[in-house]
Amino acid sequence: MLNSEYLKNLNDNQKEATLYLDGPLLIVAGAGSGKTRVLTSRIAHIIKQNKAFPNQILAVTFTNKAAKEMQIRVSKLLKKEATGLPWLGTFHSISAKLLRRHADAVGLKSNFSIIDKIDQERLIKNICKAENIDTKKISPKYILAIIDKWKNKGLYPNDVILKKKNPLEKNFLEIYKIYQNKLIDLNTADFSDLILHTVKIFQKYKDISELYSKKFKYILVDEYQDTNFIQSEWLKYLSQSNKNICCVGDDDQSIYSWRGAEIKNFLEFDKVYDNTKIIRLEKNYRSTQNILNVASKLIENNQNRVGKKLFTNHDDGEMVKLTCYRNVKDEAIEIGSKIENLKKKYSLNEIAILVRAIFQTREFEERFLKIGIPYRIVGGIKFYERAEIKDCIAYLRIIHQPLDDLSFERIINIPKRSIGDTTIKNINEFAKKNNCSLEIASKRLIEDNKIKPKTKVGLSSLISLLQKWRNDLNNNTNHNKLLQIILDESGYSEMLKNKKDLENENRLENIKELLSAMKEFDNLENFLDHVALATSLDQDWQNEKVNLMTMHSSKGLEFDIVYLPGWEEGLFPHQKSIEEKGENGLEEERRLAYVGITRAKKIAEISFSMNRFYQGDWMDSMASRFVDELPEKFIKKNNTFTEEVSDDFEFNQDIEFGDESRSPGWIRYQKKLNDK
Repeated sequence: MLNSEYLKNLNDNQKEATLYLDGPLLIVAGAGSGKTRVLTSRIAHIIKQNKAFPNQILAVTFTNKAAKEMQIRVSKLLKKEATGLPWLGTFHSISAKLLRRHADAVGLKSNFSIIDKIDQERLIKNICKAENIDTKKISPKYILAIIDKWKNKGLYPNDVILKKKNPLEKNFLEIYKIYQNKLIDLNTADFSDLILHTVKIFQKYKDISELYSKKFKYILVDEYQDTNFIQSEWLKYLSQSNKNICCVGDDDQSIYSWRGAEIKNFLEFDKVYDNTKIIRLEKNYRSTQNILNVASKLIENNQNRVGKKLFTNHDDGEMVKLTCYRNVKDEAIEIGSKIENLKKKYSLNEIAILVRAIFQTREFEERFLKIGIPYRIVGGIKFYERAEIKDCIAYLRIIHQPLDDLSFERIINIPKRSIGDTTIKNINEFAKKNNCSLEIASKRLIEDNKIKPKTKVGLSSLISLLQKWRNDLNNNTNHNKLLQIILDESGYSEMLKNKKDLENENRLENIKELLSAMKEFDNLENFLDHVALATSLDQDWQNEKVNLMTMHSSKGLEFDIVYLPGWEEGLFPHQKSIEEKGENGLEEERRLAYVGITRAKKIAEISFSMNRFYQGDWMDSMASRFVDELPEKFIKKNNTFTEEVSDDFEFNQDIEFGDESRSPGWIRYQKKLNDK
């Protein structure tokens, strides 16, 4: 007779997934459907029924946090029978354990070190230096990303087949060969090696792969939709004997292809594992039915999916709101006002604003600072604290105020000008001794020939440029234009554009957003005062805060109220995603929309703007194609919204707008009204 303790409170589908122990099982777990409960109940059931000892169960998660939570939950279910799960962990932690037992098979010793990202970059940098590769143009981070991509595909250097369309890959491959040999020489492995080496051992040594595949009677995998190629191969080897592999995930929440995740692992699970049973967890314990209906109808437009329909026992709840704003400033103002009203009833901790791109937080941050709404940036840094923004501000400050030593010190070697720590130390000592600014100290040291020739060139150039930019400012060059000049003439723009780096797209977008912000101020002084006040305000409230984050960062989280601004074509779905991946990119963007909507428990509001202030200019916007895919039956359009939003949108006349924010789109709209 089954112990009902761990089966209690499970719905029929959850119970079926818990009890099914014979053969491959794919659990299609919709958002908020209790997948962790099923996984932990399943482990408890296996142990309770004596199907396997704890050390014969392999349970794989993507994060240490998830592994810890699973361990705690299983222990609670098993009570005194909890003896620990030695093979519960992440892909990397379990691979490290396996690799230490068989390190010699890949030329390592069992006491090998695991190298972190910083040391990886340092090693790549040293290799590039030896190979005469300019790391100013191609960053070590970018090279490592390419190497990781190869490793995630299961490729050692000798396995890589170069693509003709990317001539740089030849150089990267040479670096990869040197890098990999160096790791072996140092008795070191990087994170990607942990899985790659393990799989290669399984491939080469059948006895080792059989040893572990026979050992693990049951294998459970969380968030299976996020696995890459090498992880799926790893699982194939470990499950080949007993075939009892259970993978849990949601293909509709596969949003990490840029990290190597392959949705086909999920979609083709039943083709890889014969006699697969598929169980769908469709009962949602998080959201209202209206929210689920909107999310479900939207995701149905995707072709590549297993398919499911979410339902809940909750009330229908409020309809999902769809709001069109005249511009992004109005969007931030109105959402801020709504939050002001909602905080009387809801905790700010239960309110989230989910954006497609991190630069979008700026407008909301500005508004919240102005009206005193505390906020946090989840998984990111506040706008004016981002490194590239602080660099730009430092340039502007030293031009405006030549005695600003802190700003001078920040930008003295950004971009690289061959000015090292020793030179900076000497400049500081001279300035202190002679009671002058760092800039004056630099000039005097140059005049006295106390700067090394190579360093002198870079430092002299900076001093000359600073004076030139001050002249530009004095000659009434617009402060917005001045920053663009600085970025070009300093080499900062070139550094970002030429330096291949996965983070650079965000950096460039943030700088473009900064240029837009500057346009709102009459002069440089006013803008710098604004930044100083914005950054000096104590935002580290201990109490409640509104959550600002990207939709990618929101996965796995939930909130009572969710705002989803910026649903405009080109921004969401993101143009780059479509250009690079075509239909697959569009489907992933739609899955991202699905993730965003299903974070909401009670209230969800989607919005877009007719105009966006971009790089200092007004740009006409068009509603995202996803807006057209929202089911009218479950959507409440505000009273300013009509069917043809792009042309015949009628603004709420109760809202007053200032002339200063009128855009070309708004002007054309007014002209059209007058012509009628």
